[in-house]
Amino acid sequence: MKGKTVYLLRHAEPLHLFQEKYFLGQSDLPLSEKGKQQARLLADFFSTVDLSAIFCSDLQRALQTAMFIAEKHDLYPRIVKELREINLGRWEGLRLDEVKSLYPVEYELRGQDLVNYRPPEGESFVDLQKRVLPIYREIVDSSEGDIVIVSHAGVNRAILCALLDVPLENLLTIEQEYACINVIKYLEKKGSKFRYEYLRQPFKRTDRREKNGNGDICDQRQ
Repeated sequence: MKGKTVYLLRHAEPLHLFQEKYFLGQSDLPLSEKGKQQARLLADFFSTVDLSAIFCSDLQRALQTAMFIAEKHDLYPRIVKELREINLGRWEGLRLDEVKSLYPVEYELRGQDLVNYRPPEGESFVDLQKRVLPIYREIVDSSEGDIVIVSHAGVNRAILCALLDVPLENLLTIEQEYACINVIKYLEKKGSKFRYEYLRQPFKRTDRREKNGNGDICDQRQ
């Protein structure tokens, strides 16, 4: 029985509030000019792919990325609020040095337990994974044919940790550049066997990482 391919994307580059590091989270920013160029490359990549549906977070940077892809298909992105990035609560929109200054104890606690710690009024990565895994499975199980899901780095890492049997504590080891494509090719229509590839722009073969659902990995980057 023929399977399906899920293309799990990170959105293209958004406008940045600051030059230095800061906490973006669910702050709703549109794409930068560079991000629009990245989204056009994504649209070109998918122009020859037969897609049955496109899903995305409701945040501008994800929706705009999805719209570029949808323009070349007779589709409109299906907005799924549960695909939003992790909620960083009171830290959202603050620079790293501001968080360290305003929340020194909390910042230290998060560094000691990145997976379980919740910023004030925010989510932990455990919370995030509990939020996104059910909706990912629902989307995949209810969709026919190949689909695109445009989401965020934290969301994608939480999903991929579960799929690839990576401990959530190691989620930051999973590369997720702006406008990257995680190719999850399910080998059966219903089942857990799949092949995984990581593609980053400009989507050259030598930029691919390939991994089987059984945990075997082949790094093809030179």
